[in-house]
Amino acid sequence: MERILKFVLDSVIEGIILVDKDAKVVYVNNNACKLLGLNPDIIGRPVEEVVNNTRLHIVVRNGIPEIDQVQYTGNAIIITSRIPLRDENGNILGAVAVFRDITSIRKLAEEITNLKEIEAQLKAIIESTNDAISVADENGIVRLVNKAYTRITGFSPEEVIGKPATVDIAEGESIHMLIARTRQPIYNARLKVGPAKKEVIVNATPLFVKGQFKGSVAVVHDVSEILQLTNELEEVKRLIRYMKAQYTFDDIIGDSKLIQIAKEQAKKVAQTPATVLLRGESGTGKELFAHAIHNSSPRRSKPFVSVNCATIPESILESELFGYEEGAFTGALRGGKKGLIEEADGGTLFLDEVGKLPLPLQPKLLRFIETKEFVPVGGRNVRKVDVRIIAATNVDLEKMVKNGEFLPDLYFRLNVFPIYLPALKDRKEDIPKLALHIVKKLNQQYGRMVEGINPTVLKYLVNMDWPGNVRELENFLGRVMINMGPEERVIEPKHLPENIELKRTKAKEAISIGSLKELIEDYEKKIIAEALKKTGGNKEETAKLLDISIRTLYYKIEKYGL
Repeated sequence: MERILKFVLDSVIEGIILVDKDAKVVYVNNNACKLLGLNPDIIGRPVEEVVNNTRLHIVVRNGIPEIDQVQYTGNAIIITSRIPLRDENGNILGAVAVFRDITSIRKLAEEITNLKEIEAQLKAIIESTNDAISVADENGIVRLVNKAYTRITGFSPEEVIGKPATVDIAEGESIHMLIARTRQPIYNARLKVGPAKKEVIVNATPLFVKGQFKGSVAVVHDVSEILQLTNELEEVKRLIRYMKAQYTFDDIIGDSKLIQIAKEQAKKVAQTPATVLLRGESGTGKELFAHAIHNSSPRRSKPFVSVNCATIPESILESELFGYEEGAFTGALRGGKKGLIEEADGGTLFLDEVGKLPLPLQPKLLRFIETKEFVPVGGRNVRKVDVRIIAATNVDLEKMVKNGEFLPDLYFRLNVFPIYLPALKDRKEDIPKLALHIVKKLNQQYGRMVEGINPTVLKYLVNMDWPGNVRELENFLGRVMINMGPEERVIEPKHLPENIELKRTKAKEAISIGSLKELIEDYEKKIIAEALKKTGGNKEETAKLLDISIRTLYYKIEKYGL
């Protein structure tokens, strides 16, 4: 039995040393000899004389066990447990030490620690770069992005990690997906990314580990800030935009009935060459609709030229629209200059704020719309172009016609297919979705990583009237995000401009005091004005909406000077 017991003890991987009550060695197994460099002839000798740094003699003396203690020997680092041995009466008979070499485990732990430190350093380096970095696996699934990626694309890590690399692409092909197919590096690829369709240049390379393709890493450079349009006149460059239409119907956010009706009307008319008149309050998205109509039309590959009739000085508006011949006026360029109408040949001319078009220029525009022909300033030869007209206004053109401020024939030529864009207060159910879309867009502009809006703030946004419509909502959210810290992710009530909610509430609760007749007439005037806005100034529709006769409506309009 003793032989079997010795065989078992010599077979275990732990080292074992047994001492008697005098702390003399009575047994040592083979692994203990190997680990500590001992000879088997130490039997019978005091343990403190033959084993360096041992504490078995102390355990024998005080009877206190020592569990999982680290011990350094000449050859190794061991972890040892020393346990006193007692008889049935509690008297100490000796002690046993059981230990194991942890040198390799210690080295492995140090290597893991070093790897974690290296990983932390690499993450810090990736996060500190101003260029966006994204990493995808062999299937084109995004696995890592940095802070600059959120600033440039507008997408947070939670919105893209674990999803196909096409998730952030607005225009162009995903470079990660292309590398997953070709296994080749790609340099200087031009793309548009994120909700704001920011233009970027991407350099990407495949990742190989031991010869096997494991994915790709892309570095995204924001070049939108250095892309500028060139124009011959600095003043006109500030006022006129000659561009390719940027937006489509997918960029028009909202599920309300009114906005869906407007989108359906716009989609239908986009397939025709008909002139469109976009009507609605300031900030309702008239320019967005103009872009979308052009991009859904057969003219989508041709120029889209946008002109704001209210911002160009009257003295140069004619020459900018119709162009001029050499010598037409002092300062005219040699060889003359193409007008914006001619620049839009084959495409679309967007006349924003057409109600502000100077009266002397209206007959020439009318003739062009009727014949598609015009004569440049100072010229004699008639030029013919194929241009589709989209006009927009937030003023009452019917009233302007009545007052002699707008040509009736031009009004009828522009009002071929009117589309009424609803005010934000008439489609409040769209505000939460709109607000989140705007936040993503502003993330790119402000370099923030806002991911959500507190329900209390959303409720506040829905309860507001927003007389400036989507433009005002966007400006408001921009101010709110500026108030946020760089690391804050959710818009909270504390970020709202100070006391704004209290002021708005008090303003709504204020009650005017005056004669009953004056208060009633003032209220009636507001209702009629609101109804006229809703119908775009159409008197018959307004009378039906208010359930009054057309004669009564005209009487009220004249009475209140509407």
